[in-house]
Amino acid sequence: MYGKLFPFRESTIAGSTPEVGSGVCGRHRQGRNGIWNGRGLPAHERDEFMKRYRFKKIDAFASGGSPGNPAGYISLLPDDEISDEDMQRIARELKGFVSEVGFLREGMPGVCDLAIRYFSCEREVEFCGHATIAIMGDVVQNDDRFRDRESLRLRTNRGVVTVLNRTGEDGMVYIRAPEPAFSDARPDTAETAAALGLGVRDIDPAIPIGIVNAGLDTLLVPLVSLDACVRCSPDYMTLRTFALAHSVDVVTIYTRETAFPEHDLHTRVFAPPFGYLEDPATGSGNAALGNFLIRENLWTSRSLVIEQGPNRANPNIIRLLRPEEGGLMFGGWGQVRIDGSYVLSTGAPPGQPE
Repeated sequence: MYGKLFPFRESTIAGSTPEVGSGVCGRHRQGRNGIWNGRGLPAHERDEFMKRYRFKKIDAFASGGSPGNPAGYISLLPDDEISDEDMQRIARELKGFVSEVGFLREGMPGVCDLAIRYFSCEREVEFCGHATIAIMGDVVQNDDRFRDRESLRLRTNRGVVTVLNRTGEDGMVYIRAPEPAFSDARPDTAETAAALGLGVRDIDPAIPIGIVNAGLDTLLVPLVSLDACVRCSPDYMTLRTFALAHSVDVVTIYTRETAFPEHDLHTRVFAPPFGYLEDPATGSGNAALGNFLIRENLWTSRSLVIEQGPNRANPNIIRLLRPEEGGLMFGGWGQVRIDGSYVLSTGAPPGQPE
């Protein structure tokens, strides 16, 4: 599917700040088995052992003092080559620094404007909402081709999605979520509560537990109170085992009780199958919830404002829209925290250990 869109080759990792990747500190970078600063080698020989990619760290859905959700952004030039293995390697080296990494390159004329693939530290991700918000917000702000476009088309592993540019109206971009797929599977309530470290009484009996795929297979668990939502503190391995046993990628817990009266729902999203416990602000997890609420006739207005995260005072904010033509869109913005390069080493220089 991406053979021509991503004809990639090997790469190496380095960044423009000491925070990015392994061994990224000024001119120093880490080889396969330790730190190598490249001294003593001519520039053309040093270049043989590394590849440099444009890199940004962007916090999606960040607003005010809320932290958002960190995404890595690799912008690939037409002649950049990178393999699946190296995309996975970059995402693995950025574990704990960003949740997922999006690799963006030019699209195919007549099909899409741009194409993207996503990787977490553990595996490729079919669709990643927060990374899409972060990267597309940066694209419409900085790419002259799209700054004044009302919309553009982005190819993902889940198909081509529409990106709506509303930066001139409310400062946000909106992504049309992939068409939802509903499952009839219903994990046992007591088992679900135990996996989340909650009691059965914390789960709202008025709304059924559901599974919806709006990019990722998402288990949706209604809770009776904001206290239960904020208090939830599952064990990583326990929840991971539960999620894998029920073939779900993400577990979204939610309640109709909110910290702020102008908001409609409070959510938290857990994603242990991808190598980390909690996603602090999500597009696909909340899009799955929105589609479920529509199906259950629990959302009849045009928009929802969702506060997400364990912090009552300063949650991340995600907006859902129901366009008149149908479907569902999620919206937000991102803040660039790091803008530089990612250098991925392709081997050890002469005289250095492999």
